[in-house]
Amino acid sequence: MRKYRVILAGVGSDAHSVGLNVLRHSLGRAGYDVLFLGVQQEVHHVCEQARHVDAILISNMDGHAGYYLRDLRVAQHDTGTTGRLWYLGGYPSLADDSTVGDGLLDLGFDRVFRQYIGVTEVLGTLAQDLSSRRLVSRDPMRRPVYSTRTTPSEPDPIWAVDQLRDDVLAHWWSGESARNRAENAHRMRSCVTLAHRQREAADNGTLLIQPRTGVSDHRGQARLFRGMRDGGADVLSFQIDSLTRNNRYSDIELILKNAPDLPSLSSVLNGYPAVNLGLEAIADLASEFNDVPMQVRHSTRDPRLLAELTFGAGVSAFEGGPISYNLPYFRDYPIAEAIDRWRYVDLLAGSYFQEHGVVIDREFFGVLTACLVPPCLAAAANVFEALLAAESGVKSVTLGYAEQGHRTQDLAAVRASARLARHYLAEAGHDDVRVHVVWHQFMGPFPSSESKARQILIGSAVSAAHSDAVRLMLKTSAEGRHIPSLEENRDSLALVRGATSGTRAAVTELHDSDRTEEELIVAETSAILDCALAAGRGSVGQALQIAVSTGWLDIPFSPSRWNAGKVLPLRDCTGAVRLAATGRLPLTSEVQQFHRDAIAARFARDGDNLGELIQQDMQLTAEGRFDDWPIG
Repeated sequence: MRKYRVILAGVGSDAHSVGLNVLRHSLGRAGYDVLFLGVQQEVHHVCEQARHVDAILISNMDGHAGYYLRDLRVAQHDTGTTGRLWYLGGYPSLADDSTVGDGLLDLGFDRVFRQYIGVTEVLGTLAQDLSSRRLVSRDPMRRPVYSTRTTPSEPDPIWAVDQLRDDVLAHWWSGESARNRAENAHRMRSCVTLAHRQREAADNGTLLIQPRTGVSDHRGQARLFRGMRDGGADVLSFQIDSLTRNNRYSDIELILKNAPDLPSLSSVLNGYPAVNLGLEAIADLASEFNDVPMQVRHSTRDPRLLAELTFGAGVSAFEGGPISYNLPYFRDYPIAEAIDRWRYVDLLAGSYFQEHGVVIDREFFGVLTACLVPPCLAAAANVFEALLAAESGVKSVTLGYAEQGHRTQDLAAVRASARLARHYLAEAGHDDVRVHVVWHQFMGPFPSSESKARQILIGSAVSAAHSDAVRLMLKTSAEGRHIPSLEENRDSLALVRGATSGTRAAVTELHDSDRTEEELIVAETSAILDCALAAGRGSVGQALQIAVSTGWLDIPFSPSRWNAGKVLPLRDCTGAVRLAATGRLPLTSEVQQFHRDAIAARFARDGDNLGELIQQDMQLTAEGRFDDWPIG
């Protein structure tokens, strides 16, 4: 019996890939022949591939589907694919408006799912819709073609920033305004820095709370900042829009030019377009809120101009690195190219300290793909990026950790990450670098139920307060329904503040299970780092390239063609994240046996269909299938 063929793809600049991977495996198990194109596809390429398939399932999670898919009907007509079954899912619109669905259907879709929908419902709907259709005539399946570039093996280039600066500043008209580093340093010195505030928090035992905020309008961003500061936020974020993250400044210019007049806190982009709005606009905000540290949060493919402009405007904290803002986000971004670009950012940050005494904090997005991330891989990514930053002169680093929902494991991961970073930095001669950890409240899919979402927020806040983290990245009770409003952010901030009040002062006694978990993470992470650093022969950049190319560092559910993709995580019977498939991770036989035993116990309890179990673990929170948080 012939199978139905389906295409599964993400479009535009959107990098969300975990849900696509889960759906990919579920479709395969359900008997479909799946052409998985991955993320960041162009519309015409999807339509070309769709000539001989029965259904096309498009995902968009960043709210810009209307822009990315504006030419879909033309492309469908040109390729003769108008009569295929077209689905759109995810969070395709920034607007919370019941009329938006009709507009998205008019782009060329048969069905639009505007919020979270379970895999079972997708499969049922797809089967029903296809049952009344004839199979499309077959042709050899066209598989995606990638570039033939390979990861370079030559030693790391050591640049002076000034050798490349003219080219970087010329990427967009706004770049030249960041030319004078002495003036830029003066602006940074007039603002409280995140490095200073985190050091105070660590010394005083306090937990800073940071919401995420970003809209396309400068005045709207200012109103958000005022509202969040008045609501008690300790740190403010420039959340950068996804088109800037892909360096599509011309597209942003067109969108902003054609944008209608919007209410004060509405947005035509899913974040703040810092490069297009320019240094003066950013500096106005940094000056107005100079009593609250600010940070730039993004996932930019080429972050150099964004760093130049935001440092120049007075913002002295910048997130990201060549692993954390590459492998979880981009389909075809060679690790060597990412290292070179991020080295520029780190050298630039280091130069402000060396020349002007300004300490810029560099944070690393150890969240990675967010869901079911084994702590050892998050820790290894953090340490690699910390070493690269430190060798370029950075003096303050923050390691990002995303709560997975098992308190013992999560607290152990925070302790182990900081311990490992300090150890490897000291070994490399960088014991003057200050190390902190930021706790990300659960980054997987949130339940639509507000009571369940608040349950996660409260339990997560208590865990963070018991951890060694100095800062908490806030989520909201609206995550599973829509983009949170200012009021919802403030409500969640107050909820989390209340949950942590008094908790941090309590002394948490470490039990044997806590120490065992910490030592396990240290052993796993050290095995990865030691193998890579030995192979790199003194070059951290080379070590990282080797770690990725060999699969010693392998990020689960990554969309990147450069990632090995052999590691598969699964929760054990207690809810901790274990390794169902260790891939090529250089773990000891003892550690591998530990994971085999943990997974065997889960199989004995719940059956041994690994794909279905991973899917269940992924959907557990979205479907509200937990009695308490954390689950373990």
